[in-house]
Amino acid sequence: MQQKVFKPGDLVEMKKQHPCGSKVWKVIRTGADIRIECQGCRHQVMMPRSKFEKNMKKTVEPAE
Repeated sequence: MQQKVFKPGDLVEMKKQHPCGSKVWKVIRTGADIRIECQGCRHQVMMPRSKFEKNMKKTVEPAE
């Protein structure tokens, strides 16, 4: 299976929405774990890459 490539600054849409109502998250840090920030309320979450790739739906806007 091919590993997906994410860069800090990418905006991604998750399958489930955050309790604030937003589904769009910004990638803050990458590695074995990925830190993402909710674009609705600015809450940050760190999760394992495998869980992130499973729960991510699509890339909304790639980083420049």
